[in-house]
Order: sequence, then C-alpha cells, then structure tokens
Amino acid sequence: MELKELVQKLSEVAGVSGYEMEAAEVVKKYFNDFTDEMKTDAFGNLLCIKKGAGNANKKIMLAAHMDEIGLMVKEIDEKGFIKFTNIGGIDQRTLLCQEVIIHGKEKVYGVIGVKPPHLTTEQERSKAYKMEDLVIDVGFSKEKANQVIRVGDIITFKRSLTFLLNDWVAGKSLDDRAGVAALYVCLKELQNLKHDIDVYCVATVQEEVGTRGAIVSTYGINPDLGIAIDVGFGKTPELNKFDTIEMMKGPGIAMGPNIHPKVFKKLKEVAKDNYIDYQVDIAPGVTGTDARSIQVSREGIATGLLSIPLRYMHTSVETISLSDIEKTGKLLAKLIVSLNEIDMEEWLCY
Repeated sequence: MELKELVQKLSEVAGVSGYEMEAAEVVKKYFNDFTDEMKTDAFGNLLCIKKGAGNANKKIMLAAHMDEIGLMVKEIDEKGFIKFTNIGGIDQRTLLCQEVIIHGKEKVYGVIGVKPPHLTTEQERSKAYKMEDLVIDVGFSKEKANQVIRVGDIITFKRSLTFLLNDWVAGKSLDDRAGVAALYVCLKELQNLKHDIDVYCVATVQEEVGTRGAIVSTYGINPDLGIAIDVGFGKTPELNKFDTIEMMKGPGIAMGPNIHPKVFKKLKEVAKDNYIDYQVDIAPGVTGTDARSIQVSREGIATGLLSIPLRYMHTSVETISLSDIEKTGKLLAKLIVSLNEIDMEEWLCY
C-alpha cells in the first residue's frame, strides 16, 4: 500500500523540468527514514545518501529523474486566452481537450479547447492541430488573467492517478517518477541488508531537456559505478517486440555502447541468483536517459541502465505495473549487496 501511495503522490505533484521543487518535497518526505543524509545541489538534484559498512570509500550512484514534460505560458491574447509552448518532448497529438493547471501567482485551472466538429470543414477535420494553433481557456478576461498569470509561468496537466486492474496504474509523469519510486524500494530493502558501498540515490532534474541534472550530480559525486533507472517502451499490439519490453516481466537490463558490459553481466547474474524477473533491453545507440551523461562524466563512469516497462510514454495516461517497480528496486538492492566482496577497480577494468 505504501508504494502505491508514493507512486500516486509522485505522479500527481508538479515538477516540470527546471521547476522540480514540489516533486523534491515529496521525495524528501518518503525517503527521509531510509537515508543518512540528504542534500540538494546548486542545480536542484536531490541526493539521498545511505552510508555503507565498509571503509573503502566506494560509491554507487543510482539516478532517476523527477522532472516531467510540461508547458509554459507564451502570451495572453486580447480575449484572455493563453498561448503556450512546450518544455520537453510533448506529443502535440495529445494536447486537445486536456485539463491543465497554470502555476501563476495562484493555481489557475484551464482547458485546451478545440473548435466543435459541427463548425469545421472536412479538410480541417483531417489534419492534426499544431501547438501554435491551440490556446488555453481559463474563463478570464485579459485584465483578470494578467493579475494572476505571467508569461513564463509553467503549466502542468491536471490528472489524477487511475488505478487499473491488478496492480496497474495510469497517469502523468510516471516517466520517470516510477524510477524514483524504485529508488525508494531499494533503500527500504537495504534497511535489512549489509552493504559496504556508499549508496547515492539521486532524484535528478532536467532530464527531459538534455539529461542536465545527471551531468552535474555525477561530476559532484564521482561514483565508482552508476546505474540510471528510467522507463522503457512497454509492449502494445502495434509495436515491434524487438523495440519494446513486456509489462509485468521485470525491468529491462540495457545492453549496448552506453552500457559497461561487466555491469550488464552483473545485473543479469544478480537477477538470476535472486529469482528476480528481468528482460534484456537492446540499446544500440545513445539511450536518451541519464545513463548517457553518467557514462561520459569526468574520465568516464562504468554505467548500467534499468528500464521499467511503461506504455503510452509522454502522455498523461502513462501506464505501468507496480510489480515492475518493486522488482527493479529489489534488483538494485541485491546488486549493491553483491558488491561487498568485489574489488571495484579490478572488476571494472576492460
């Protein structure tokens, strides 16, 4: 029940890239009892540190981004309608008829409306609307709107988490608040396990606009090993099975040039030894996750990536199984314990 509650809180809270403060407060509240130290760096990354029992000063960094895609006010027109632009990879097809929250001097609720089909031509109905042609209706005159809304205010989608059958949930921002929830599972598991290595769980910022938070936090931590936790493309009927991972079958363990081969191998071994479901996630190029920035930080960091299966990415109905979050967190905890007897420097040498 606690994981479900956390996922709901994380999904529903606002945290557009560059404005992750509210999301960070939720993470602090839930992670506090399982960490020895918390701190926020100058960029906004939240570092949750759990010290190991060893004296070798070895560090593992686990990174999951807490920012979400969103919108930003661009203009208030003469009638009080709000024109907007995007922050991150918004799918313009999903904007029509969305309920939104403008985070101005106070929260202002609005809708992205559309011309009724009765008043459109056949040609209009056959074309997708572009973002620049859409506006948000908040029900205000321009004078009233200007009192509470400014150009540059962020906009989030108004969406409550929906509980589907079994342990499936759907909502906004599960990319990658599901990964943050997996960090919580990991830390909770470590309460009952002995680990020598220091664990840095990082809720990173600005991943959706260039994995920037991971660049900064990896440089500051300088870990011996880094694991990014993000979401992968959950299988749906129209998608090629080789481009996707199956729901409810555990995290995808990425392999490819962005991933250290020994880290990939170790994650597989740990999963098998502990009877944790996993899949192999093929990543032939840059992964587009925090792993891309961890790997090339400083003189290079041995990097792995776990992908939690998620359907309908970058929409407000992203769908995920809580069991996959649980399996991902447990795999991370078991990986950390497996490093107790390993000479990290020797192990990670090519």
